[in-house]
Amino acid sequence: MSESNIENVIVIDFGGQYSQLIARRVRELRVFSELVSYDISLEKIKVKKPKGIILSGSPYSINTNDKKYIISKEIFELGIPVLGICYGMQLIAYMLGGEVTNIGTNEYGKTKVKIDVKSPLFDGLQPLEICWMSHKDSVSALPPFFKIIASTPNLPIAGFEEPFKKIYGIQFHPEVIHTPSGIDILKNFLFKICECSPKWTTVSIIEKEVNEIREKSKGGKVIGALSGGVDSSVAAILVSKAVGDRLTCIFVDHGLLRSGEAEQVEKTFKENFKINLIMVDAKQRFLSKLKGVTDPEQKRKIIGTEFIRVFEEEAKKIKDADYLVQGTLYSDVIESGTKNAARIKSHHNVGGLPDDIKLKLIEPLRMLFKDEVRVLGIELGLPEEIVLRQPFPGPGLAIRIIGEVTERRLEILKKADLIVVEEIKRAGLYNKIWQSFAVLPAIKSVGVMGDERTYDYPIVIRAVASEDAMTADWVRLPYKVLERLSSRIINEVDGVNRVVYDISSKPPSTIEWE
Repeated sequence: MSESNIENVIVIDFGGQYSQLIARRVRELRVFSELVSYDISLEKIKVKKPKGIILSGSPYSINTNDKKYIISKEIFELGIPVLGICYGMQLIAYMLGGEVTNIGTNEYGKTKVKIDVKSPLFDGLQPLEICWMSHKDSVSALPPFFKIIASTPNLPIAGFEEPFKKIYGIQFHPEVIHTPSGIDILKNFLFKICECSPKWTTVSIIEKEVNEIREKSKGGKVIGALSGGVDSSVAAILVSKAVGDRLTCIFVDHGLLRSGEAEQVEKTFKENFKINLIMVDAKQRFLSKLKGVTDPEQKRKIIGTEFIRVFEEEAKKIKDADYLVQGTLYSDVIESGTKNAARIKSHHNVGGLPDDIKLKLIEPLRMLFKDEVRVLGIELGLPEEIVLRQPFPGPGLAIRIIGEVTERRLEILKKADLIVVEEIKRAGLYNKIWQSFAVLPAIKSVGVMGDERTYDYPIVIRAVASEDAMTADWVRLPYKVLERLSSRIINEVDGVNRVVYDISSKPPSTIEWE
């Protein structure tokens, strides 16, 4: 399937907290979706040839002069079905002659919504549905030729449609699980209104990306940034399919890896996959750069810069190597800050890259979420021990040491982290948990061992459940597992006298501590 034959729906992002979730839900229904900025030009939309357009929510008000996101009115004249969600609905009303007012109070949470089941958007639903509201403004007057298709006791216009132009708006959020029939609403929009076909699969991703990589690299040699994690591994195999032996993978041991990781990577890719692999020992180089650094953003940028510098140095040794492959994911891009969303933290392979990077980047996974990458890895024939491996951050243990990174602290954390992995696997939980790991805060507390006072580090254990790293909940580990973790870490890791368990979710926390 060529790129031009892949049906797509674009999600226009106005900075809403659920924007990326809308795109995910569309993809889950096997229709490709792409999140684009609200200021995308009309010409770029036409080039993408979308079967449908979804307007996201936004934290901003359509009635303010600042932070008011507007799109071209001509979008509604393209003959492409449009679905506005929350702010998206208000924007449709505002631009097409309706009115939007501030209701004075926030409406947030589950709400009973009366719907018109005759509307194609609500086909197959019940006349009364539970939906998730999150808004302050609302549509108070319909644009010409529109009619109401949903309402609540407090909200006369909770949904509207212009069936001839196929323009729809709903004030509630169908993309969240708190709207039980939300997925059915999206199905109706995609398949009944936009007339999409559920054909988007991993096979289409492989073909599309292989062709794009071949076109972009133009016969030149390519360097692959390989960490051994699922993202970089899938990216490496995908690029290998496209360019063959023109790919040389480089593994940088920055000294911030988990116990035995470098040895495992070398064995797997040199012996099992026969990929050209260069192992670079840069432990002292990275540690010297991180000396005295405690700010997490500075750590990430230092590590990102050094990564690129190492690759540039290695590239000079490989004639005609002009391209660098990275396993950047969609969640990395979103968290590192987009035009419409604030930066949460810079990922070393996105916000941490230096401005004067000389290598041209190839990022075949940039538009994919983690679970999509895992499916892709299986399709490419990667073994489960790589594909199902828990995510590990590019900056490694540097962002799991809260404070300055030293060799002593790295030694302690590596041993503690190994115990966490061993015990989680022993309990049969490893493949059921998104991430489970140890964190070392650079603080000390008083303890007692063998009738003697100790003044040592604590270890924080973190285990979270997630689907795509955009949201996460802490895992309720069995007490017996926590007991074994605490006992083993305190008894086997010199320099630790306390173990605590992190029971915070994302949001408001993040998965990693830094």
